[in-house]
Amino acid sequence: MTDGLTAGAGATAGETASERAAEEADVALEAGSSVAPDEPEPNRWNDALRQIAGGSVVISILAVVLALVVGAILIAVTDPGVQQAAGYFFARPGDTFQAIWNVVSGAYSSLFQGAIYNFGRPTFAEGIRPFMDTLTYATPLIVAGLGVGLGFRTGIFNIGGQGQMLIAAAFCGWIGWSFDLPPVLHLVVAVAAGFVGGALWAGIAGVLKARTGAHEVIVTIMLNWIAFYLISYLLRTPGALQQHGSNNPKSPAILPNAILPPLFGPQYQLHWGFVIAIAATIFIWWLLERSSLGFKFRAVGENPSAAKVAGISVNSAIIWSMVIGGGLVGLAGVDQVLGTTTGGFGSSIDAGIGFDAITVALLGRSRPLGIFVAGVLFGAFKAGGFLMQAADSIPIDIVLVVQSLIVLFIAAPPLVRAIFRLPTPGKPPRKKKPTTTTPIAPKEVAAK
Repeated sequence: MTDGLTAGAGATAGETASERAAEEADVALEAGSSVAPDEPEPNRWNDALRQIAGGSVVISILAVVLALVVGAILIAVTDPGVQQAAGYFFARPGDTFQAIWNVVSGAYSSLFQGAIYNFGRPTFAEGIRPFMDTLTYATPLIVAGLGVGLGFRTGIFNIGGQGQMLIAAAFCGWIGWSFDLPPVLHLVVAVAAGFVGGALWAGIAGVLKARTGAHEVIVTIMLNWIAFYLISYLLRTPGALQQHGSNNPKSPAILPNAILPPLFGPQYQLHWGFVIAIAATIFIWWLLERSSLGFKFRAVGENPSAAKVAGISVNSAIIWSMVIGGGLVGLAGVDQVLGTTTGGFGSSIDAGIGFDAITVALLGRSRPLGIFVAGVLFGAFKAGGFLMQAADSIPIDIVLVVQSLIVLFIAAPPLVRAIFRLPTPGKPPRKKKPTTTTPIAPKEVAAK
């Protein structure tokens, strides 16, 4: 019995000694490694710069830069002079690079002079005319982009801009040539009629989605075709929208009292529709950022289930978002009928603006100020593209390719961040691993 107790105590003592040796070995390992000093707290300015560098604004700017670079490559590849110089590249490589520089710099110089300022004009008033044309092209893109962007913020993909513009054009045009009202009143009533027309047409899609769950993309596409064929029929029908005494599918001219007056005089095409676009931008900013209705829109767009639990009527938010957004898109039709094509319009009055507005809203990140800037940018592409084509024989399709590439890069922020090695917002920077010295072997510790 005594021997058993002695043996058990010896075993316990042996285990205690081995555990103690293991603890000493761990202490020695920790002592042998070089402990990294306490890392300083992250600098708030560095964090701010990381957020800005990886933010949506920088991504949008770099997307435009990348699209211009790819566009330059396409211009160089398709130019006959560059192709001819490339035929003897190894004999005289400088000729190829010179040809590339000449065609690319000439194309983008023409794009700038056709969109911003023409240095070849004798006076400043004539030289700034391209920028006025840019703002004229940008005006319908801005208001239509605001309408589409409002839908995006509510989680709705409004692809029915074409139909909403056509219905708005019919409403405001009918008021514009059918009634002889006082100057200011006539214009106000015509603009309001266009807004109501676009709002009603988009409201159909909103009600169907809210009440039946019908997908807004399918519904708005079908409404586009309904509006197109309806307006085409009315433009061919005497007594409806067709001009009296004409067989052409064209509406009557707008009366002078209902025309949007020039903003800076008759020498420029820019009219008061641009002021309406500025007012609409401010209104949508206030609506989304300062009003309770805008808060409901944003809540439904972020998470409809959570918004419903919080007591927000999801169906009401969807309907009102489509109604207001459709009215804004309708203002683009108003701008076309009362400001640009005042001599009568046809079934192609939308001019693809309803679909271009989707691109503008995407580039602007569905933010009012971003949409405004994106609309001006695309207006510049449209205004400068004509001079680029006329002066340098560059296909206008290159401009369309650049616009498409902008959307592509906007839709793939990780690609832009990878190309420019930008940080990801909200992700901490990588930390360097601490260096360690050669640890002391456990056997040596145990021996000591």
